Amino acid sequence: MSEQNPYEILGVKENSSFEEIQEATNRLKEEYNNDTKQIASIETAYDAVIMDRLRRRQEGKIKVPDRIRFPEKTVQNAPTSKPVAQNNSPAWLEDFIDSPSQSDIIWPAGIFLLLGAAALFYSQQTLLPLLMSFGICSSVYFLGRKEKRYGRAVLITLAALVVGITLGVAVSNLLNAQNGGAGFAENQLAAIVTFFIFWLVSSFLR
Repeated sequence: MSEQNPYEILGVKENSSFEEIQEATNRLKEEYNNDTKQIASIETAYDAVIMDRLRRRQEGKIKVPDRIRFPEKTVQNAPTSKPVAQNNSPAWLEDFIDSPSQSDIIWPAGIFLLLGAAALFYSQQTLLPLLMSFGICSSVYFLGRKEKRYGRAVLITLAALVVGITLGVAVSNLLNAQNGGAGFAENQLAAIVTFFIFWLVSSFLR
């Protein structure tokens, strides 16, 4: 390897670009990372190639690209980037809103969909409170596991519970007033709406 010229050691040609020389050098260093002798030979060859190219450039044998000779033109001709839209949301709102992953959406959706289906088909008075308790625990778990702030998860879940029940009762009364009974008991519809609210807050809040 020592009998080779620096270009042959690096595996590049005399007209190779600086980027190609740099890539070849880095590739060889990774290949011989445990061989200090080879690494020293590669670095010596790289230095020799750089010095040779500098000499040839000074002699006019290598044409310097315009982007290097006239950098101000590159700056002037650079495409104007679009301004990045600033997020003007309040800090407290950003602290609550989450960008959920797919699993953060699918798992809560599956749990609350099962609870909603159970509330829909099994409307016994003893079962609905049990389903609601399980829904509360699930919401606290899915919220709390994101940042381990279970105190806030409990507060958000309780607020969602109040909103869900209130909204569910209001929707039930509205449907009953219009249709003379929509086929669902008030507590059933309230439970279903509450599970939907639980899914929203546990997926998109933190």
